[in-house]
Amino acid sequence: MIERNIIDKIQYLLTKYPVVTITGTRQCGKSTLLRNGFPTMRYVSLEDPDLREFAIDDARGFLNNFGTPLIIDEAQYAPKLFSYIQTRIDSEGQTGMYILSGSHNFLLMESISQSLAGRTAILKMAPFSISELTHANLLPELNEWLFTGGFPRIYDKQINPVDFFPSYFQTYIERDVRLLRNINDLSHFVRFVKLCAARIGQLLNINALANECEVSVQTINSWLSVLETSYVIYLLKPYHNNFNKRLVKSPKLYFCDTGLAASLLGMENARQMDTHYLRGELFENMVIMEFIKQEYAQGREPNISFWRDSNQNEIDLLVERGLDLQAYEIKSSATMKTDYFKGLNKFAALAQLPKESLHVVYGGDVNYLTSFGDLISWKNIGLSK
Repeated sequence: MIERNIIDKIQYLLTKYPVVTITGTRQCGKSTLLRNGFPTMRYVSLEDPDLREFAIDDARGFLNNFGTPLIIDEAQYAPKLFSYIQTRIDSEGQTGMYILSGSHNFLLMESISQSLAGRTAILKMAPFSISELTHANLLPELNEWLFTGGFPRIYDKQINPVDFFPSYFQTYIERDVRLLRNINDLSHFVRFVKLCAARIGQLLNINALANECEVSVQTINSWLSVLETSYVIYLLKPYHNNFNKRLVKSPKLYFCDTGLAASLLGMENARQMDTHYLRGELFENMVIMEFIKQEYAQGREPNISFWRDSNQNEIDLLVERGLDLQAYEIKSSATMKTDYFKGLNKFAALAQLPKESLHVVYGGDVNYLTSFGDLISWKNIGLSK
């Protein structure tokens, strides 16, 4: 098993909370991590129809039978189980009793909010990151990485992304979308998701999406909520400080995995990435998701944004931790150019940032420390602080 960065955080939180809940993208490796990463805990999955029926019909007996510490995967299939877990942890007052996980994030979190609020730590998990694949000596070259993405099954079973993603997306529609929303015409929804893929890195324009999909704005908002809830897309919010300038207020749209986006865009191999009109946007998407994966692995909600004013001055990524603000420009070119820092320098003057807070992530292989700021190779995201 490829070691996952989040495992240390899970182990730590098990010493502080009676329950730790793992949520995140479908097929991002949650079950594999739980089966193999916690050998002292018993593992059960409610994907098994017999175990599911046992948990639904006799929740008390189910918990008595398996005891603690216990991992319950696909826990959302037995909502009544959560009330019995609450009673048990309140009675025993121990830490590290249960790990809960599930693929239907909305249903899982709904059950937790009703019964386990304040009693569980909640962690989000994503597909493989650059640092995880680097440590396993499995990181592809850049175009291959953008085309393939990070879903573990592709690497474990050496599946061609062309074969993996259509089945993955079909499963997502049949299992997740139908549970969350009653969508009568799935062809409209599929068209909507593909239109979202074609808008990676752009400001979200709900009216334009509604017009092209021939549905209402309310429907588009509902569908966006489905994609966000199931970790298919990520909406990057604009930075709140305007420095006395007019700012855009719309978020920017990204996908949680560039491999899925590339599939929805109709790419058939990594060679097509070199000349694709969205290669720069897919690279930007990948970099932003790497920062998000880092935050998830540390149990933090990403405090990230972008900045754009009415004069089209823009910073691709701002990362805030407390009072610290770091600014990043993202360039897919493999060539080092000091011009990359022009926009950062303008923003630094407004935000009063030192050069140590200015960074460019680019498509090259070597890090450089310049007099304008850091130039960081895409391969080193998450490997250097």
